[in-house]
Amino acid sequence: MTTIGEHTRAAVVRAFGEPISVEDVPVPPKVEAGGLLVEVVACSLCGTDVHCWEGSLALDIRLPLILGHEMVGRIVAMGDGADVDSVGQSLRVGDRVIWTHAFCGRCRMCAAKRPAMCVNRTAYGHVSLEDWPYLMGGFAQHSYVLPGAGRVRVPDSVPDELASMASCALRSVVNAVEQAGRVGPEHTVVVQGAGPLGILATGLFSQAGAGRVVTVGAPETRLELAAEFGADEVVSLDDVPDPSDRLSLVHEATGGLGADLVAEFSGHPAAFAEGLDMAGLGARYVVVGQLGGGTTAVPPGAITKKNLTVIGSFSGDLSHYHTALSLLEHYADRLPFDRLISGRYSLDQVNDVIGRMQDFREIKPVLLPGATN
Repeated sequence: MTTIGEHTRAAVVRAFGEPISVEDVPVPPKVEAGGLLVEVVACSLCGTDVHCWEGSLALDIRLPLILGHEMVGRIVAMGDGADVDSVGQSLRVGDRVIWTHAFCGRCRMCAAKRPAMCVNRTAYGHVSLEDWPYLMGGFAQHSYVLPGAGRVRVPDSVPDELASMASCALRSVVNAVEQAGRVGPEHTVVVQGAGPLGILATGLFSQAGAGRVVTVGAPETRLELAAEFGADEVVSLDDVPDPSDRLSLVHEATGGLGADLVAEFSGHPAAFAEGLDMAGLGARYVVVGQLGGGTTAVPPGAITKKNLTVIGSFSGDLSHYHTALSLLEHYADRLPFDRLISGRYSLDQVNDVIGRMQDFREIKPVLLPGATN
């Protein structure tokens, strides 16, 4: 039987931009009906974690908090009625799960079956650890799965680090690709950004049958990985720093027509205007990376005159978590998912890995809360 103490170790943010401290934090003495207590076996870092720590995220953030929203946990305690996951699979102590943010189930967005837009959403990695149940982030040895959070059992064949990535990065891309609509051999897709999401999107659009995928980003090592995921062409921001020159390369790749679909995963505000320029007549533009508070000048007529469809894609619903795990299980021989994992770190190395993320020295690092240095 697993022994659970009154406290667990967690990386705590007490002030934006200041060093993160590893502290003992309380563990809920009881798991409520429908809830789970899990041992966090892996928590991959997302660019959003860095923005959250910096204080630059345009979302409601309450300090002090435990960072981390992209994690996988092994069940150590279960509340009544929590023995089945959200897709009907049985659960028991020892199983691994990934889980969604918690939704109220009573607002307009929940009623419209869009729980990711729940107006009363409780988001992991954003909630003060002073509020029960305390363990609301993945940078910790344990985390608490709220009754209102969907959860999916992880297939045995999916490694911890990749299962963790499925709970944010890959599920966000699955949602974006779904919202983008059909792509086929007649379509050219431009992916803006060569971070984890952009690289994953490159792979999914390629596997979906796009005739040509062009990935725009930097540095060169990430573009090389994008090519491994199926990019037919890459455009380097380092080699081609002028946006007008990048636009010329996209027009050249599309016979002067522009892209049929542009997907933005860069997170840089200026990329939005550039993406509109790269889009061809009647094209679709899916915007995923713009979660900060930055602005950029955009001529609205560019959307109207081209008859563009602009789609915002945020987070993902339970189905996207499930699909993300299925992709990792069944597409492992088609896409080199494991190549995205760039480093493994203990909780005590959290400040080092945040710095490495800021300097673009990591693609998708993973914290292993139970590991030692």
